[in-house]
Amino acid sequence: MWQFLLIGLFLGCVGASFAVGTPYVARFFPPARRGFAMGFFGAGTAGAAVNLFITPSLQAAYGWRFVPRAYAVALLVTAVIFWFASARDPGAGRTQGSWLDSFKVLRNRHIWRLCQYYSFTFGGFTALSLWIPQYLKAEYGMSLVMASAFAAGFSLPGSILRAVGGGLADRFGAHNVTWWGLWVAWICLFLLSYPLTDFVIHTIDGTVSLHLEVTLIVFVLLTFALGAVLAFGMASTFKYVADGFPDNMGVVTGIVGLAGGLGGFLLPILFGLLLDFFRIRSTCFMFLYGIVWVSLILIYLSEVRRTPVAGRVAG
Repeated sequence: MWQFLLIGLFLGCVGASFAVGTPYVARFFPPARRGFAMGFFGAGTAGAAVNLFITPSLQAAYGWRFVPRAYAVALLVTAVIFWFASARDPGAGRTQGSWLDSFKVLRNRHIWRLCQYYSFTFGGFTALSLWIPQYLKAEYGMSLVMASAFAAGFSLPGSILRAVGGGLADRFGAHNVTWWGLWVAWICLFLLSYPLTDFVIHTIDGTVSLHLEVTLIVFVLLTFALGAVLAFGMASTFKYVADGFPDNMGVVTGIVGLAGGLGGFLLPILFGLLLDFFRIRSTCFMFLYGIVWVSLILIYLSEVRRTPVAGRVAG
């Protein structure tokens, strides 16, 4: 077991390429277009959805040992293409001061709010991409292959729409996309949180039974909408970074990305603990519902409530 954990540790270091690649891509574009550029780059997370289609089929056809070998070849080919085809970073060598000086920006409290937003958007997206296939198997009795295909309806459109979210952030601002996207996520998670429930109401004419259930079609539609707004939120969060920290995009992107990665790592574990304790499968959505409330409160206190106050002071 420890061998898999060690290999997973080094494989996880590959994720650092995202923290490096986001500011690298952004520097090739003017500030007004950086949201779309970073969103398009981030749409590479569609690979997680592609895995839901490919990995179960490869494992069934050739065995599980073939899967990491195939992906190792794909990683090597990607590294070779990048080495020979990529352009020089236009921001290389422009940083003033020592390497440690760049971390002084972390004193800014706004960064830690962005970490909370991204831990929900990216962390929730990653965790649900892993959790939904198992949820579909247990709740709706699907096979692993079928559940993975349905789960791709959450992760694949969500990944691709990240570029759309970046374009919307360029046009309407990172705040508007994040604020309204979080409200849509709130609605989706509220509905997904309801477990299979039966009510018996005693009236003067007798009893009335009510049956509440999230059907498979409704589940797919809600998770599709949830995946889309999480993708928008991922893109708009990095638009915040590009607008607020243009000279420190590298370190800020790394810290915000770290928060998202921790969310993606911890949330599936918490989902499992909640399921073991409460024995209700939809507790994963209940937990995310609580997290989105925290995000909405933070953005309201820091941005929404302050806007009219600042306007009156200026007047």
